[in-house]
Amino acid sequence: MKRHSVLPGFSITLGFTLTYLSLIVLIPLSATFLKSATLGWEGFWTVVTSPRVLASYKLTFGAALIGATINAVFGLLVAWVLVRYDFFGKKLVDALVDLPFALPTAVAGISLATIYSSKGWIGQFFAPLGIKIAHTPLGIVIALTFIGLPFVVRTVQPVLEAFDTELEEAAASLGANRLQTFQKVILPTLVPAILTGFALAFARAVGEYGSVIFIAGNIPMVSEITPLLIVTKLEQYDYAGATALAVSMLVVSFGMLLAINGLQRWTEMRRA
Repeated sequence: MKRHSVLPGFSITLGFTLTYLSLIVLIPLSATFLKSATLGWEGFWTVVTSPRVLASYKLTFGAALIGATINAVFGLLVAWVLVRYDFFGKKLVDALVDLPFALPTAVAGISLATIYSSKGWIGQFFAPLGIKIAHTPLGIVIALTFIGLPFVVRTVQPVLEAFDTELEEAAASLGANRLQTFQKVILPTLVPAILTGFALAFARAVGEYGSVIFIAGNIPMVSEITPLLIVTKLEQYDYAGATALAVSMLVVSFGMLLAINGLQRWTEMRRA
């Protein structure tokens, strides 16, 4: 029996798919590589390995990893509360999770810089202790954690909702305590979703600009992120240098995401 499809045939849909991907993804990426190639290998290597750029790499990828890791832990906790408990204001809390998606990044950056400054609502309590948050790498981590939380929550939440609670009851009836039930029954099911949310939060954090520049302070060698250096080079009409930094970030990000996806696949194969 021939399977009916409401969409056009395979050739037409594949053609539209490849055309769309080429216009949105492949052609811009190819242009980036071609533009950076005009520097030559020595020029390219000089640009992407200067001390100031290396310091920005360390801060950008390090803060993104820390923020994504924090979100992997607390995003799981938030998803757990939203799925497993009913409480007053639950819908409001659920809506607040998506706030980083809806809030303009510049607004988020200004708000975070104001709140965590030495005279802000939160920063004023840390200032007497000698802990400065705004205009430091710590402020960048907070900003990247803020914008990455929804990715983990919204990835883990559907898996928790579909999880059969009878498995937990069976584990408890066999003598497993709460920790054993979580480690042996629940967590293996959630690991692929957690890794996916982690990868999405990390990818978003690496390229984040608007919510970071206001709280970062943009001090060279201290709190300057790589996306800011790219914008700076563009403002100086150094397009080749800007695309060189973009290519280096793209390669490193792709490698890290590939490793995370490989870990996720390995975890799924072990479960099978």
